[in-house]
Amino acid sequence: MGDPKKPKKKYRRPLMVWNEERIARDKDLIKEFGLVNKKEIWKAESKLASIHDQAKNLLANPSPQSNIEAAQLKNKLSSLNLIQKEANLDDILSLTLKDLLNRRLQTIVFKRGMSKTIKQARQFITHNHVSIKEQVINTPSYMVKLSEESFVTFIPSSPLANEMHAERPQERQKVEAEILEEVKPKEAKPKQKKETKAKEVKEKEIKKVQPEQVKEQDLSKEEKLEEAVPEERKTHKEK
Repeated sequence: MGDPKKPKKKYRRPLMVWNEERIARDKDLIKEFGLVNKKEIWKAESKLASIHDQAKNLLANPSPQSNIEAAQLKNKLSSLNLIQKEANLDDILSLTLKDLLNRRLQTIVFKRGMSKTIKQARQFITHNHVSIKEQVINTPSYMVKLSEESFVTFIPSSPLANEMHAERPQERQKVEAEILEEVKPKEAKPKQKKETKAKEVKEKEIKKVQPEQVKEQDLSKEEKLEEAVPEERKTHKEK
């Protein structure tokens, strides 16, 4: 049974801790999901491994009891929105570590727009600001069920319950955008738009006419020169 004062570990350390690929992957996961340390990754990995082992045993030993246990496993995972209700045991084996981390309360609080960053979501949860079905939950690793996802809110006594709170940027931006739309000047009337278009058309026509007038003036000058040249020749002959 073990000592009740010392509960059993819920994770297992990896055999190759100093693997370069593993270190890079763990860094990305910690940054993406706002985890505190690698121990949270190891816990999720051990939970995922137990799910995979259970599915493998059920596939290897088909029996009436295994069918009952398979149905129970499917219902449990479908309630967490990890698989669909019509999924098979093969679909359970295709689950990844990110699928489990996406169902944590911390990531759901961030995705619902209740915090600016994923780390701030953790802070709200640990400071007893978040509740599910009017029950305060202060564990960021809590696995949220699909039926509970719509009930994730701030507790009424929390200052964050106010939509205009400074730490709720999305709600505040919506209100500010609505105020700006009301303050914006009205658009120009259609008559004014028509007048501006008419002015633009006139200016284009004037630009087209001006080069034609210049060409006519140049032609008239050339004709005068041609008329003047033969008169000068006649005067030379008379002399």
